[in-house]
Amino acid sequence: MSHLGEHLLAELYQCPATALADTGTVEQALYAAAHAAGAHVLAGHFHHFGAGLGVTGVLLLAESHISIHTWPEHGYAAVDLFLCGSTAHTAALAVLQQALQVGRIEQRCVARGQLPVAIPL
Repeated sequence: MSHLGEHLLAELYQCPATALADTGTVEQALYAAAHAAGAHVLAGHFHHFGAGLGVTGVLLLAESHISIHTWPEHGYAAVDLFLCGSTAHTAALAVLQQALQVGRIEQRCVARGQLPVAIPL
């Protein structure tokens, strides 16, 4: 069976609080990740929750979306990366790992839109 896209859920641990609390750093990391994956950004929105607190952000992509929620006080970020077509979620995750100085990553990838294989007649 083939599929329409891949949905990656990534847990980013042991990140410096300074990176996760800075809206500019998080925003730049998501845009760079989208670029590395070959995705096309349609819109983006980022929100900072105040001094010492985290950032939430989302990029709407022609290929779907990337979102992030950070908890600098725990050195943790949750990433949701759904890409359709020929985009590369592994390249996007590698960019995020470097930009946010991630110590440890746990990830799960789900194939979305399972399609039956055509049987030739």
